[in-house]
Amino acid sequence: MFRPENVQALAGLALTLGLCWLVSENRKRFPWVLAIAALVVQVLLVLVLFGLPQAQRLMQGVNGAVEGLASSTQAGTAFVFGFLAGGDQPYPVTNPGAGFIFAFRVVPVILVVCALSALLWHWKILKWLAQGFGLLFQKTLGLRGPPALATAATIFMGQIEGPIFIRAYLDKLSRSELFMLIAVGMACVSGSTMVAYATILADVLPNAAAHVLTASIISAPAGVLLARIIVPSDPMEKGADLDLATEDKSYGSSIDAVMKGTTDGLQIALNVGATLIVFVALATMVDKILGAMPDVGGQPLSIARGLGVIFSPLAWAMGVPWKEAGTAGGLLGVKLILTEFTAFIQLAKVGATSLDERTRMIMTYALCGFANIGSVGMNVAGFSVLVPQRRQEILSLVWKAMMAGFLATCLTGSLIGLMPRSLFGL
Repeated sequence: MFRPENVQALAGLALTLGLCWLVSENRKRFPWVLAIAALVVQVLLVLVLFGLPQAQRLMQGVNGAVEGLASSTQAGTAFVFGFLAGGDQPYPVTNPGAGFIFAFRVVPVILVVCALSALLWHWKILKWLAQGFGLLFQKTLGLRGPPALATAATIFMGQIEGPIFIRAYLDKLSRSELFMLIAVGMACVSGSTMVAYATILADVLPNAAAHVLTASIISAPAGVLLARIIVPSDPMEKGADLDLATEDKSYGSSIDAVMKGTTDGLQIALNVGATLIVFVALATMVDKILGAMPDVGGQPLSIARGLGVIFSPLAWAMGVPWKEAGTAGGLLGVKLILTEFTAFIQLAKVGATSLDERTRMIMTYALCGFANIGSVGMNVAGFSVLVPQRRQEILSLVWKAMMAGFLATCLTGSLIGLMPRSLFGL
């Protein structure tokens, strides 16, 4: 049953599309057909994944698989780190919540999932999935074969790993297609971080893994749409058959895939941990400076409070009640400035009195993307290696791509806000 809160979410769709149109390089060429196709694809995917009984059982299976993966990872981590990672405690536990240590409960999941992803790629399972979604995006969104494949691969492998699969084509892509790849990479997340996010939200959001997986999948069409609005497609672009160029992601054997996946996962885990340490430290410094200033409205100044004021209208437009918009807007700001990991950690800590279950679900979709300041540097570094001859072009596009990726997840959040509560069992 639809309620006023669902109609309210239409404002989010209009706002995200309108903001991208305002910064478009050619406002006269709004992609109406693509807009309809992308939104229809998103709606259909949500309805199929959460509306069909068979799909619901599949999503429950995904959630169970993620929980099993997390518990298996914890067993391996506890073997190495003992009681710090949830093993047998040498003393009475008076505060069980304090036992959730990010470095020992979330970061190891990244290692295991990266190794598992490499193994599934070697077994061609992820290749088939990427090809399937690539064909879907090619037929429904009008993408050429190579960009469609890279867009699909990005959903599972990440913002830099996805384009690696079409490395031979990167210098041949149009400016619009290159921009689209960067934007989609920021609108989605990787398989390794999906499981980590689900682990963080497991205790506060039912079917967290299903929601995180769905968020990354349906944000890809949103990223394509907003990227095409900001940098319209080249009229000379023509369709091409899918061609899987995987020479940069091949493994000699299953053991080789596991070992190389573990090595890649270690690099990602170290980057995640180091980034969180630095960004949280910098944010705390700024909060201490702001806290020394006079109170405003009877409360001390802080980054979260300031960002909440700035982004609360956007949060409201996605269907969040106004009384919760300040908290939700603060999470959007934290995601943009301090990475989505920090935002998900804060979302997990927010009590039910501040955000109800529906708002928490909408924010899960709105936060599930790599669009943040740190990813700007990551994309510049990664694409400079993959296609060095286009580095200056990438530098001119990457900040706009961050905006497109950020708004793409907000568009996805608005779409979820548009759906009736009963679809998600609320």
